[in-house]
Amino acid sequence: MARATARHILVNSEEKCNELKAEIANGTSFEDAAKANSTCPSSAQGGDLGEFGPGQMVPEFDKAVFSGDVGVVQGPIQTQFGYHLLEVTSRS
Repeated sequence: MARATARHILVNSEEKCNELKAEIANGTSFEDAAKANSTCPSSAQGGDLGEFGPGQMVPEFDKAVFSGDVGVVQGPIQTQFGYHLLEVTSRS
């Protein structure tokens, strides 16, 4: 079964998500942006979600994790929880 590790930043607007994506592209570390801005409890770990398999996350998130490129910041991805920036850190 496929497995992945990922980190994310959860915010309440698409605009904020795009702002953070631009900051990361301009050199802000993903971890620092997550710690300062994410509303998810994972923010304390820089957005790290650990390892998980298909079907363990909401469908929109799951699709991005298991089809997007590793090491590339994806998003905004809208789910029932808000807007996410997502970076797959490994997949096997």
